[in-house]
Formats: sequence, C-alpha cells, structure tokens
Amino acid sequence: MTPVTQSPPAQSAPAPASTPRTRWTTADLALFNDDSARYEIIDGDLFMSRQPDWHHQHTADRICAQLNEWSERSSLGIALTAPGIILSDWDNVVPDVIWISNERLRELVDEAGHLTGLPELVVEVLSYGGQNEDRDRKLKLKLYESRGVLEYWIADWRLKQIEVYRRDAGQLKFVSVFLPQDMLTSPLLPGFAVEVARLFPKAI
Repeated sequence: MTPVTQSPPAQSAPAPASTPRTRWTTADLALFNDDSARYEIIDGDLFMSRQPDWHHQHTADRICAQLNEWSERSSLGIALTAPGIILSDWDNVVPDVIWISNERLRELVDEAGHLTGLPELVVEVLSYGGQNEDRDRKLKLKLYESRGVLEYWIADWRLKQIEVYRRDAGQLKFVSVFLPQDMLTSPLLPGFAVEVARLFPKAI
C-alpha cells in the first residue's frame, strides 16, 4: 500500500498593517477657513456638514424663540442657537439649540467666552441622510449622555415631530415622540408648554 503523504497546511497571508487612526483636535479647526461648512469633532473624528438650509435654521430659531420666551418669564436661563462648545481636545460640537441655566452658564464660560461643557438641554434639528442621522441619533446621543445632559430633543422638520430623551439612572432614555398636535412640556422647564406645530415653519 502506497503511503499517503499530507501536504503541509497552507500558511495564511499576514494581515496587512492597520492604518493608524487620525485623531483630530480642537486646535486643528483653525486650519479650516471655509465659512460655508460647519466642523465638529466627536471622539477625535472630524465631521463636516454644510451650513443649515432654510427649513433647518428656521426650525432651530423657532425652538430657541419659544425657549427664550419662557426663560424671560422664569428668569431661570437662556437659549442659544449654534453655540460652539469645547469639551476637550477631542470633542468640539455645535448643537443647533441649547438651553442653559444661569448657574450652569456661569460655571461653564471660560475667560475667552467659550462654553467648556454641555448645558441641561440640547436640541438637534435632524439632518437627513444616513451619516447625518446616525450622528444625531447615535454619536451625539452617546456624547451628550456621557457629558451630563439632562434632556435631548431631536426635531424632525419634515414630519414636524420631536423625539425626547431624558436622563434616568445615568442614561439618556427615550421618552416619547411628540406629534404636531401634542403639547411639549418638560420637568426641566417648569411651566413651559408649547404646541409642537408651533416649533416648525409653515410650508413655503
């Protein structure tokens, strides 16, 4: 009987060396001078988006106006659109709208006038497209959760609805979707109530 010889096992090709990850920093933003784009850094990853369109910006302005109307009555804080927030060398974001209490504002503004932490309430107007939606619904949700935001709203100007997340046991947990006919309230803002439809621009 002829002995059977076995071929040596095939050697697998060595895995290609992985490309080192580029980590962008806040200082790198000085390299960009394109005023038609908005740059943000989340965990060292750079995100570039065009300046908001009319529907997006008008929605942000209307939400900010409602929050400031309540703030004027309550004297508890202030709402702003598109503030730059420098959290660290690796995290630099520009939320569409924020509401911040007077006490927290005094704590977080540095000598140069920059916000160095996140406010109690953050609002993002949903930017359509896979990567944009993932950034608002996943990356920013995770970042805002880790940085102590108490409430997070995602405004969808096309559907005219607001997704609300609130802090519970250290996490930002989904609460509800508020539809155009609903009244939006918040335990964070005592006495604040607005019909959701009023937060969105009318069709043009």
